[in-house]
Amino acid sequence: MADALPASLGPLLRAARTRLTAAGIADAVLDSRLIVEHFSGTTRAQAIAEPHRPVETTALAAIDAALRRRVAGEPVHRILGYREFYGLRLALSPDTLEPRPDTETLVDAVLPFVRATAERLGECRILDLGTGTGAIALALLSAVPAATATGVDISPGALAIAMRNAEDLGLGGRFKALHSNWFEKVSGRYHLIAANPPYIPSRDIENLQDEVRDFDPHRALDGGVDGVVPYGIIAGGAEGFLEARGKVAVEIGHTQQSVVTAIFARAGYRLAEVRRDLGGNDRVLVFER
Repeated sequence: MADALPASLGPLLRAARTRLTAAGIADAVLDSRLIVEHFSGTTRAQAIAEPHRPVETTALAAIDAALRRRVAGEPVHRILGYREFYGLRLALSPDTLEPRPDTETLVDAVLPFVRATAERLGECRILDLGTGTGAIALALLSAVPAATATGVDISPGALAIAMRNAEDLGLGGRFKALHSNWFEKVSGRYHLIAANPPYIPSRDIENLQDEVRDFDPHRALDGGVDGVVPYGIIAGGAEGFLEARGKVAVEIGHTQQSVVTAIFARAGYRLAEVRRDLGGNDRVLVFER
């Protein structure tokens, strides 16, 4: 049985940190702070300036429950129900992947093109395949006011979260959620087709970190027998929906550059850019016809 939590902010933070550290949680300091701040409605500045600030019993109970979930292995952002991505707060659900910093690399790679297209044409139409939380599309819309986006997903639950995120961010008027299996229900033409598709080989799913394997939806992870099935679908279908000077940008697994480049080459695309993530791994490929 875990010890009762102190009812004042400073000692509460220390106790939460101690509990997570004792459970072997790698980011115990950050995770305990995120949990306490979120469920107590306090800030880091308050913890420093007002360590004796009382915390309500209902908040203590919520913090205790959240710490138990974290000790059991549930990722902290799943517990909080949101994650920051490209400076935006995005709601999560069991139907969505947790957007990760590596995917911000894709936004960085295509943002200059989206801006330039919007300046040149007065608009830039974006198709985000496998939109999940809407992370890629919404990051681009927030940065480029003249852009519009259609977020495609096979999961109705994910689309509901993406639409909620768009509305919460004031971007609902420029974001459309479309229930479709890849290009099946897509219509029109787009200046940018972007995707962070499933790219884990089916056999490797069981070897993923517990936090990914047990809490991310497997359909959003499983890239088929060799991990690259979705790239063949995207490369094969994109031409019918891409504007003449358009680009296709995909996130990849760090060992997949050559095989994905070959898949797109066979479909008539040339590799325009390779972007590496914060860890120095190949992470994003940008193609043009």
